Amino acid sequence: MFDFELPPERIALRPVSPRDAARMLCVTGSGQMEDAQVLDLPQRLRAGDCLVFNDTKVIPAQLEGVRRKFKGDEARIGATLHKRVDLRRWQAFIRNAKRLRAGDRIEFGAEVTTIAQERLEDGSFILNFEGEEPVELLLERAGQMPLPPYIAGKRPTDAQDRSDYQTMFAEKEGAVAAPTASLHFTPRLMAALADTGIGHETLTLHVGAGTFLPVKAEDTEAHKMHSEWGHIDAATADRLNAVRAKGGRIIAVGTTSLRLLESAASADGLVQSFEGDTAIFITPGYRFKAIDGLMTNFHLPKSTLFMLVSALMGLETMQAAYAHAIAQGYRFYSYGDSSLLIP
Repeated sequence: MFDFELPPERIALRPVSPRDAARMLCVTGSGQMEDAQVLDLPQRLRAGDCLVFNDTKVIPAQLEGVRRKFKGDEARIGATLHKRVDLRRWQAFIRNAKRLRAGDRIEFGAEVTTIAQERLEDGSFILNFEGEEPVELLLERAGQMPLPPYIAGKRPTDAQDRSDYQTMFAEKEGAVAAPTASLHFTPRLMAALADTGIGHETLTLHVGAGTFLPVKAEDTEAHKMHSEWGHIDAATADRLNAVRAKGGRIIAVGTTSLRLLESAASADGLVQSFEGDTAIFITPGYRFKAIDGLMTNFHLPKSTLFMLVSALMGLETMQAAYAHAIAQGYRFYSYGDSSLLIP
């Protein structure tokens, strides 16, 4: 139901330059579609509307190392950090996990060592970083930007990705995947939006690596979402509620912003202050409370994110929109083009 065929050449391996020159497919709840550019966004919204961005910052969370037990017993280990546990511990998805046991030591380069403390139910591990230096400094030394597997499988990560895979709003370190809808924004686009009377706010959701995991369960209710930490302060919540009270619309930029807004919303649609974990899983039938539209990139088949946009716009509308995007040569996924969805 949530599957579709995507030609491999539609997967973008680099972003367009300038960022705001990306294409944007505008879709309405009635199923109308219009091809546009991200630069056209001020003309596609109304004065009084408010865009909500995620200000999380991607850390170099991809690590390659060696598990050593005794002479001759070595194993190559790959780790993708997923979620911070505390100052020195992170939950991580492990490549070659069958060679790793609780208590094993992993060396990620000459200066970064972790202990695999515990294997969790989902097969991930809790890694404890040794030493006293901040983990962020250790990651700068040993880590790489955690490009999504559909890009990393086609080319190596390089220095350009350090800037390409970071939004202009990136401020609070902790994400292991970029809130990619915001990658399209530039200072000139923000100025044009402000000139048109369109406001913006920021919140924080530290995106985890679980965002790329496909839904394998036949019944979506059996799919387990990985939790992610988010924060909305009371002043931001008040300003967002004031936008709607004056007749403006809340447009989430990216599914991460949308999921946190919906997690923080009361039953009557008011956004509350929020700090903590959310594992919200939005599928068709969900009643949206906090948002009036979404700007987002094109997502993986069978993914929780394609289910989310189908919940917002209707499955048939999104199937038609994706078929149009493929036929018209839109670029897909993290470095790809955008869509503006107004139900």
